[in-house]
Amino acid sequence: MKKPTSAPRSKAPGKQRRKTREELNQEARDRKRDKKHRGHAPGSRASGSDGASGSNKQKQQKDPRIGSKKPIALGVTDAPVVKQHKPKSEKPMLSPQAELDMLETDERLDALLERLEEGETLTAEEQTWVDAKLDRIDELMQQLGLSYDDDEEEEEEEEEKEDMMRLLRGGK
Repeated sequence: MKKPTSAPRSKAPGKQRRKTREELNQEARDRKRDKKHRGHAPGSRASGSDGASGSNKQKQQKDPRIGSKKPIALGVTDAPVVKQHKPKSEKPMLSPQAELDMLETDERLDALLERLEEGETLTAEEQTWVDAKLDRIDELMQQLGLSYDDDEEEEEEEEEKEDMMRLLRGGK
């Protein structure tokens, strides 16, 4: 007769013990914890990702900021003030005589002055424009040493000279 052997049957490749729900949950938590720590370190975008670890010292010394490294004085300094160039005006600068000639031959100004002589009233905008142009003519004439009466005085002087010549010649 044969005696039954009391060998453990767990080594048999056929049947395995089933895990309990708690064991399965624990394994899932462990897997999740491992996955959670997979990515890059926090702040890696700002500090830059270094592929080569051998050149870390040089990269740490380099300033990652972009822009000019020129120092800017924040306080009042005794440095000479650099003059700023004024933008060129639309009109080229004219001599006072050329500007005066241009104003005297201005068609719009002539037309508005004729309307004023005829007794018409101008709009406020037109009147201010005429006043500004007449003021500029006065300034230019003062710069050039001219006056309104110069032309009339010259004509009167010429007439007086002619009258004197008539008297001296014979009073004709």
